[in-house]
Amino acid sequence: MEPTQALALRSLLESQQVAALATLHEGEPAVSMVPYALLPHGQGFVIHVSRLAAHTADMLTNQAVGLLVTAPLVASTPPQSIPRASIQGKSHQRSSDSPAYSQARALYLARFPQSEEMFTFSDFSLFIIAVHSVRFVGGFAQASSVTAGQFTSIMSAT
Repeated sequence: MEPTQALALRSLLESQQVAALATLHEGEPAVSMVPYALLPHGQGFVIHVSRLAAHTADMLTNQAVGLLVTAPLVASTPPQSIPRASIQGKSHQRSSDSPAYSQARALYLARFPQSEEMFTFSDFSLFIIAVHSVRFVGGFAQASSVTAGQFTSIMSAT
């Protein structure tokens, strides 16, 4: 991936707060919306979800997930030209006594401080989505794919 595209990918993921989450629901594709935070150095995405939501049960049944993060649509710009990242990964539930939980919680709350009360609800839990690969489209004829290792390098760059 070219350095300008890497910077655009990183900027997109850091500037947006919401992703479409794709799971398998009873063997069929299902998509929902989730707010997300980023772990440092490309270690993954943090989501905080309720077990009342179908996507939570889906992730507990099948860890394979997809995330789609898009830039906002700008008037008079063709929708096909907006930057977007499609992430393939595996979801891992984190219990409150796991070593990674405190950091993930802190990062999520730094991004979404209004969500603090939801951490007191017994049906909510944190999931980490570990990145397997990313397909980034920066606009027309500006697409590239990166592996998990390349994603880590991109997100670790200063």
